[in-house]
Amino acid sequence: MLSERRLQVLRAIVQDYVGTEEPVGSKALTERHNLGVSPATVRNDMAALEDEGYIAQPHTSAGRIPTDKGYRLFVDKLAGVKPMTAPERRAIQNFLGGAVDLDDVVARTVRLLAQLTRQVAVVQYPSLTRSTVRHVELLSLAPARLMLVLITDTGRVEQRLVDCPAPFGESSLADLRARLNSRVAGRRFADVPGLVEDLPEAFEAEDRGTVSTVLSTLMETLVEENEERLVIGGTANLTRFGHDFPLTIRPVLEALEEQVVLLKLLGEAQDPGVTVRIGHENAHEGLNSTSVVSVGYGSGGEAVAKLGVVGPTRMDYPGTMGAVRAVARYVGQILAES
Repeated sequence: MLSERRLQVLRAIVQDYVGTEEPVGSKALTERHNLGVSPATVRNDMAALEDEGYIAQPHTSAGRIPTDKGYRLFVDKLAGVKPMTAPERRAIQNFLGGAVDLDDVVARTVRLLAQLTRQVAVVQYPSLTRSTVRHVELLSLAPARLMLVLITDTGRVEQRLVDCPAPFGESSLADLRARLNSRVAGRRFADVPGLVEDLPEAFEAEDRGTVSTVLSTLMETLVEENEERLVIGGTANLTRFGHDFPLTIRPVLEALEEQVVLLKLLGEAQDPGVTVRIGHENAHEGLNSTSVVSVGYGSGGEAVAKLGVVGPTRMDYPGTMGAVRAVARYVGQILAES
């Protein structure tokens, strides 16, 4: 276990290095921080921190910089989440509050996160598998053609055309719409198949084929494989951190192009708290020089998807964690009110 003083020295090194981009020496630490000890004592503490792998010396006669292990300890023990100021909170609310639909919410969230943190922002669309049905609408387009519209509790809207095996009258359509919604509205997607499996039996024999076709289309919509959609923005922000990446930022950019990699980075949506993955904690080799800060968002206190940012390990962790958490909270409120 590190002593309290050495923890304070580590915190000061992280703060100075993040702020100045320069390796930190003992003289600068004692001048900038009220550590209450001599430069010689600070040098001893820095030597101990280096021996234990929390800081490193990038080159001879330079100061020290934090390692992944040092940042990890800083995040776990030393960094509080920096709260957003009242003007920042109002700006977030106003910007996101102007969204007209789910696509607009996601697009605005990506833009806002990238601007607030000056990192790469990643937002996952609410997953259908973790959603509940708000309403199912059925519209007649022709005697034997319908449109099925599925609306989720997160504001996601899915539309499908249904070609019926026989003409389907307006009264039958109204009956199916009412029966369907009475069974599935407000229910989890996973529960829907069992709730509607006997529905065709409630209709006349000539309508059962169409009812079964509508239900098949609904089931297909519930299990769409392309549901794990991501939007990414602010990639150009990485160019400001060129010297933070060994040799080139190309491996980072290549990793960011792979959706599967990003989904793994964000982690499971069921974990609603702020998650920070630092450097080599990211399994993808191209992202070993980055940190990922992510959090779940959703309506009603349950996370249905994740959002977060990717940036260099030399990151303002308290500020980034605060921004990510605040934005997620507002997106959840918007989804709950939509």
